[in-house]
Amino acid sequence: MSRLGGMTEIDRRRTLGLAGFLLPSALLVALYFAYSSDTFASWGWLGGEYAYAFIGVAVGAILLGCVVKLVRLDKPGGAFGTGLVLGGALGVLVVVAFIVVFLVAWSRM
Repeated sequence: MSRLGGMTEIDRRRTLGLAGFLLPSALLVALYFAYSSDTFASWGWLGGEYAYAFIGVAVGAILLGCVVKLVRLDKPGGAFGTGLVLGGALGVLVVVAFIVVFLVAWSRM
């Protein structure tokens, strides 16, 4: 096994994959807390703007992850793209779960 800066290639892929997952996840969590504390109210943001930003981060992470994965397919950097796709998919699943819970609650009124 070749050593790349003190790390094996497997370790490097795992680290890049984790970083790719944590980037959109941290952005999504930051958007949630910004919504909870109404951080951007001075800019005129209401609930809809936060929702658009949340969906934009989730879908953007998936698209960016696919591009990174295609460009750096055989290199360790491709794992970063995989992490982005997984983090974005988590965001999309949260949005879908929220919609399902809202529709179920609304149907029982």
